[in-house]
Amino acid sequence: MTQRLLIRAGGPDHPGQLAALGAALTACQARLVDIHQHSALGYVAFEMLVNADVGADTFKAQLNEHLAGQDLDEQVLGVEVDAVSADTWQTLKAQAEMPRLILTLMAPQLPPGILVDVGELAAAHGLSVERIARLSGGDFLDEQSPHGACVECILRGAAVELPRLREEALALGARQGVDIAIQEDSLWRRHRRLVCFDMDSTLIQAEVIDELARRHGVFEEVAAVTERSMRGELDFKQSFRERMAKLEGLDESVLREIAENLPLMDGVERLMAHLKRLGYRTAIISGGFTYFARYLQERLGFDEIHANELVIHEGRITGEVREPIIDAERKAWWLGEIARREGWDMAQTVAVGDGANDLKMLESAGLGIAFRAKPLVRQQAQQSISTLGLDAVLYLLGYHEDELTRL
Repeated sequence: MTQRLLIRAGGPDHPGQLAALGAALTACQARLVDIHQHSALGYVAFEMLVNADVGADTFKAQLNEHLAGQDLDEQVLGVEVDAVSADTWQTLKAQAEMPRLILTLMAPQLPPGILVDVGELAAAHGLSVERIARLSGGDFLDEQSPHGACVECILRGAAVELPRLREEALALGARQGVDIAIQEDSLWRRHRRLVCFDMDSTLIQAEVIDELARRHGVFEEVAAVTERSMRGELDFKQSFRERMAKLEGLDESVLREIAENLPLMDGVERLMAHLKRLGYRTAIISGGFTYFARYLQERLGFDEIHANELVIHEGRITGEVREPIIDAERKAWWLGEIARREGWDMAQTVAVGDGANDLKMLESAGLGIAFRAKPLVRQQAQQSISTLGLDAVLYLLGYHEDELTRL
C-alpha cells in the first residue's frame, strides 16, 4: 500500500548532499511529490514529500543505509521520516494555498526584542512565520551600519484584515523606533518597472517654494498661506496660486543659486544608481517646479519629470501660474499615464512621497511609500519609511545588500 511520507534531513552544508540524497531516494524507489531546501549559516535543511511502498520506519532505515553507503551517516546528514495522514495532507495543502505577506523590519539598528513583538503580532492575527531572512549587510543587526539593518519575514495565514494589521504594526514600530512595512506577496513584487517620486522633502531636504520666499523676503506671508491650506481653508491649487503671486518680481538668478545648493535627501544617490542599473524607469512627479526637477534629472538621471512651470519674463518671476497645476489628482494621473504609455500593470508601479498632496499617487501605486511623512500620511499610506534614508526603498523591493554590491 502506498504511503505518503514527510522526510526532514539536515546537517553541515557541503557540496554533494543533494545528489547523494537523490540517489538514496531513487534506490528506495520513492516517488517525489514536493521538495524544499534551505541553506544558511553553514547548515542545510531538506524537506521532501514522497510516496513510498513501505512505512515510515522501514523507509528511514533503508534511506539511512543508502546514505551511509555514500559516506553520509546520521552525524553528517540526520534524517527523520514521518507518515502523512490524509487529514495532515489536506492541512498541508490548505496551508500552501494560503496567501503570503511580506513583513519588512528596518531601522538604523534592530532592538533585541523586536522579533518577540513581531512574533506576537503575527500570532494575534493567525499568521505563521514561514521564513526570516536578513537583507542588510554589516556584522550585527543591533549595531549601526551604513545602510541600516533590515530583516524580512514571510508570513502565511488565512485571510487577514490587512488595514488593522498595518495599523498595529505602525504603532509597534513607533514604540520600538523601527519601520515595519507589510505588503502582500505577489508575482509583481520583484518585477516593478516604474518608480515615481515627489521632489520637495522627498528627493531633497527642502521645500523650494519656502527657499524662494526667503530670498524674496516674503517667507512669513507664504507660510501663512500654507498654514491656511493645512487647516483646510484653501485647496492645493488656491494655495499654490496665492503663494506664487507673492513671488512676483523675484530675480531669475536666484533660481540657479538655490538649485546648485539643494541638499539631497540621504540615500537618494545610491538609490538612483541602483534603480538605473536594475532597469527601472524613474520619474519626478512634483507640485514643485520644473526648473529644480530638471536640475535633479541632470544630476541623478531621472528618465522624466512632471512639475509646475515657473513663468519668467525679462529675467523675473511674474507670479503667474501656468496650467495645469500639478496637484494630488494630477500626480496620480501622471503615475497611471506613464504606466499606460509603457504598457505596464499598475501593480508594477512604485510611488514615494511625504505629503498629503501625494496620498492619491501613493494609493494608486502598486507599492506606495510615505517617506519621513507626517503621522496622517504615514497612517493612510500603504508603507512608510521614517528611520532610514531613501535607499531603504530597495529593501521594500526585496533586494539583498549582497546582491546590490555585485551589480
